[in-house]
Amino acid sequence: MYKIAITTGDTKGIGAEITKKALDFLCLDKKDVLVIGQKIDDKYDTIELDDSNNGEFCYRSLETAANLAKEGKIGAIVTAPVSKFALLEAGYNFSGQTEVLQKLFDKKAEMLFIAGDFRVMLLTRHLPLRDVEINPQMMKDKILRLNKFLIDYCKIKTPKIALCALNPHAGENGMLGREEIEIMLPTVCELKNEGVDIAEPKSADALFASVGKKYLNGEKQHCDAIVACYHDQGLCPVKALAFDKTVNTSIGLDVIRTSPSCGTAYDIAGKGFADATSMIEAIKLAFSLTKLN
Repeated sequence: MYKIAITTGDTKGIGAEITKKALDFLCLDKKDVLVIGQKIDDKYDTIELDDSNNGEFCYRSLETAANLAKEGKIGAIVTAPVSKFALLEAGYNFSGQTEVLQKLFDKKAEMLFIAGDFRVMLLTRHLPLRDVEINPQMMKDKILRLNKFLIDYCKIKTPKIALCALNPHAGENGMLGREEIEIMLPTVCELKNEGVDIAEPKSADALFASVGKKYLNGEKQHCDAIVACYHDQGLCPVKALAFDKTVNTSIGLDVIRTSPSCGTAYDIAGKGFADATSMIEAIKLAFSLTKLN
């Protein structure tokens, strides 16, 4: 079994370049790595795919990796960036690779962004802000998946989870919104009754100010993960504080999947100066999580 499979991502982007740079830097054993998509060198085994249609290539790369994981031939998946528009042009209407993998594994997945002990999970993902809606069952299911990941993969016996409020100032006692009172607090109580150590919703700006200070000072975080209600609530502070070190991690699937925080970067593709730091971190994290289990 290969410990990881790496998909090289969008053929027009920086995926193949940062994959090669990351592997050159890490000097991993050939028997532990399988490359899927484009051949980047002769050192690692590669499953080459037809790249005449970029979106089809991106989808088939993920499909190939998922099938290998189901067959027990790989321990984790690392995915280089792809274009959502390229997938759509090829007839695959998905808002990202996480959603593709959900379909391929027929499992609910969550997006967890990891930079050391700074971890942020999103309750909702690629949605227009007007469509963001939190409901008790969705919130409970997702946080239980996060709690299980922290116990099973991160080996944290009793994870401490912080929760961002949906509204400014945590709703200001209902003046700025009632989701905290009517949805979030009752769900927190239910989770506590099931043994989850989760705090009541806190104003996101105050929460990330505290977390950010600890991250920048190299101090241990006071919580093991933060739950953000929507994409930019969680991703803006994560990328501002730890862009190069942040790894997008899919949890809840049959296999761990990690991905760098960068995009396809069409504007610099083929020029040779794409930064591979986040890809290096994605590969290291995939190995670490696979080794632990």
